[in-house]
Amino acid sequence: MYLIIKTLVTALVIVAISEIARRSSLFAGILASIPLTSVLAMTWLYFDTKNVKSVIELSNSVLLLIPPSIVFFLTFPFLLKKIDFLISLAIAILLTALTYWIYISLLTKFGFKL
Repeated sequence: MYLIIKTLVTALVIVAISEIARRSSLFAGILASIPLTSVLAMTWLYFDTKNVKSVIELSNSVLLLIPPSIVFFLTFPFLLKKIDFLISLAIAILLTALTYWIYISLLTKFGFKL
């Protein structure tokens, strides 16, 4: 039952943002830019484990991995102006994944513990 509640709450947040975006892209953008996914993940992790150290580690990992995620938000709108939505989305996701791979490889090479 708990897994169902977690899934429903998480899905409702995402649906709510997409519905709000139909009326106000600014307000939806504000809500989406709040790290809701991270907040939900940290909340569920805490309630599942009661382990503050795990929550801190997740928070630090999210912080460390913010820079490569910016690639998506830079490339996707640019590509949308040029090509179809699904192709733009796929390319932006692939470029972001490649950026994550390079970024994580560099962090590992320079001794960051991930």
